[in-house]
Amino acid sequence: MKLSHIPLRLTTGAYILNSGLNKRNMDAENAAYLQQMAAHAFPQVQDIEPAKFGKLLSTAEICVGLSLLLPFVPSRLAGLMLGCFSGGMVRMYLMTPGMTEADGIRPTPDGLGLAKDTWMAGIAAALVLDRKRPKTKVKVVTVPTPVMGTAAAVGAKGAAKAAKAAKAAKTAKAAKAAKADKADKHGKAVKVAKAAAAVKVAKAAKDRAGKSGGK
Repeated sequence: MKLSHIPLRLTTGAYILNSGLNKRNMDAENAAYLQQMAAHAFPQVQDIEPAKFGKLLSTAEICVGLSLLLPFVPSRLAGLMLGCFSGGMVRMYLMTPGMTEADGIRPTPDGLGLAKDTWMAGIAAALVLDRKRPKTKVKVVTVPTPVMGTAAAVGAKGAAKAAKAAKAAKTAKAAKAAKADKADKHGKAVKVAKAAAAVKVAKAAKDRAGKSGGK
């Protein structure tokens, strides 16, 4: 039961249930009077005994009242029952002589009692036509990574790799240059040592030749 239906069902159901309970011990004279009024709208009720008609009317009002008051009864079903009951009351109001003015709609002083029952037809329509609101579904939306942010990240990563590669190349070049310089110095040292050895050998040979000539 929707929260907005509670006032409609509570007030109308209590009103109709009380009316039905008061008719349980209705005497034959009042039952015959109500039966005569109902016969203007539904001629078939003339075939029913007044006492039995009074009991049937009381039972019908109690059932309609309970359907409105019991929370487990769907509002649409309770509205349909109330619509059937109030429709009969409106038909009886329109068909009974002396209840309406010459236009057939506006009530006379005698018809005010029945004319007031038309509010039940409006409540019945509200209960039947009111639909359940669809449940709101929460949709999870995945937000993609901004393109600019991704490009910037890729660019920064590429720049870091390029800087690292340049540093490695520079280090390798410096190592190669140091190795070449070391090799060049070693080569020069070897040449100097060879030249010194050659000079020393030549001097020794000259000294030996001089000694041999003096003898």
